[in-house]
Amino acid sequence: MQYIIAFLEGIITFISPCLLPMLPVYISYFAGGGQRTAKKTVINAVGFVLGFTLVFITMGALAGTVGGFLKEYSKTVNIILGGIVIVFGLNYIGVLKLNIFKGRNVSAKVKDLGFLSAVMFGAVFSIGWTPCVGVFLGSALALASQQAHMVEGMLMLLVYSMGLGIPFIISAVLIDSLKGAFNKVKQNYNMINKVCGIFLVITGIFMATGYMGRMLALLS
Repeated sequence: MQYIIAFLEGIITFISPCLLPMLPVYISYFAGGGQRTAKKTVINAVGFVLGFTLVFITMGALAGTVGGFLKEYSKTVNIILGGIVIVFGLNYIGVLKLNIFKGRNVSAKVKDLGFLSAVMFGAVFSIGWTPCVGVFLGSALALASQQAHMVEGMLMLLVYSMGLGIPFIISAVLIDSLKGAFNKVKQNYNMINKVCGIFLVITGIFMATGYMGRMLALLS
């Protein structure tokens, strides 16, 4: 169940207002500044996804390790983490206005981008994304810390990265065909943000009250 939540958070991150509008720019980077070919674009997109996945998995390992040290204080930690996720949700709904989650425009000059360069590109941009995707990344990290184990924390962020990365790769192939769908998403950002915010608030309440752990125990 927790992995499904992390995967959904990755997908929601992909359609967030500060990432999706930049997608055509990223695709042009994957093309390496020249004429776009499907093979070259996909290879570089995979490299880009691998780059930010490695960074996020490292964060997950750290979160899981810290959670392990705090296991004896799990009730207090759950309340704190749940409260943080609730704040994330209220911010997304618009009840709160936290400037720390305001994205910033990031630009880069990329010429003849290759696979290894794309991996580095993804790793560097994952750091620049943090203020923008921090809401759902923070929620995924909170779930990872609740696992109280480094490997499970890494798996949690791997699943989150898959939720973010798979749509990225698909879009790199079908960017021209998906323009209409992306425009529809952009036109409904207000409703999408509210639904995403409610999702986060519910997740935070389940984490804070301990119901998340009980649900996972029943499903395991």
